[in-house]
Amino acid sequence: MKDTIRSSYHRIVKRGMAGITASSRVLPDFIIIGTARSGTTSLYYNICEHPCVIPAAYDEIGFFDSNYHLGINWYRSMFPTQRKMEEVKKNTGFAITGEDTPFYIWNKLVANRILTTLPNARLIVLIRNPVDRAYSNYHLGLRSGTENLSFEDAIKSELDRLDTVETHSENNVAKFTIPRSYIAKGFYAEQLKIWFELFSSEQLFIVNTDDFESYPQKTLNQIYSFLRIPEINVGNLEKHKVESYGKMKSETREFLLDLYKPYNEILFNLIGQKFDWDK
Repeated sequence: MKDTIRSSYHRIVKRGMAGITASSRVLPDFIIIGTARSGTTSLYYNICEHPCVIPAAYDEIGFFDSNYHLGINWYRSMFPTQRKMEEVKKNTGFAITGEDTPFYIWNKLVANRILTTLPNARLIVLIRNPVDRAYSNYHLGLRSGTENLSFEDAIKSELDRLDTVETHSENNVAKFTIPRSYIAKGFYAEQLKIWFELFSSEQLFIVNTDDFESYPQKTLNQIYSFLRIPEINVGNLEKHKVESYGKMKSETREFLLDLYKPYNEILFNLIGQKFDWDK
């Protein structure tokens, strides 16, 4: 009873008209499932620059993990109405919508929920050189006040603790969610394996952050093709959540490059692609 009341409150009171009209709204055609601090917000909003793509109410909805208790109609309230989709399709020939929540990637329970709810969804994964991703994540911790150690002390603390984290549970997310999980979040193969076991390879599209930054239009057109909508020249490409900070110490970088090398090789074998992450 309490869950029903809470769900109705969040859907109708907090979501307003979108919540009231939830039953007439669609579910997403695609989801960017990861990874954190890799540029997923920028990628999402640039995908949504396509005239055939209608964005969700906001990014990082987090329905399939932290907001699942709010119910499917709350989730529907985040997306366009069927009527809006039909209007866009009439004008452009195609109409899709989607969302991005980069914290989905490490959670097997989330993957199973998506498979049940959206079995035909197209899933996009943006992965960054794990050394750079870890350093960016560390600086986010500094800015948010959750980190007070040096980067070197922080990664040492995490590596010392990783061996003590439970790794045999059915839905192990602890190593990716505990404070200072900077290193663990870069073990991409372990996270992606969950999705390859549940979804066909045709439903998964892997993007390297370096490629997106160096060749944004080419990368977007590859994604549009994957989403089965026409390729276009977007024009004004946007960047979101970009922060500046000092360079990593060279010896620290060398240490992390060596640490990640075997994990990266497992990843490259899994996805059938190799990225230049040795520098």
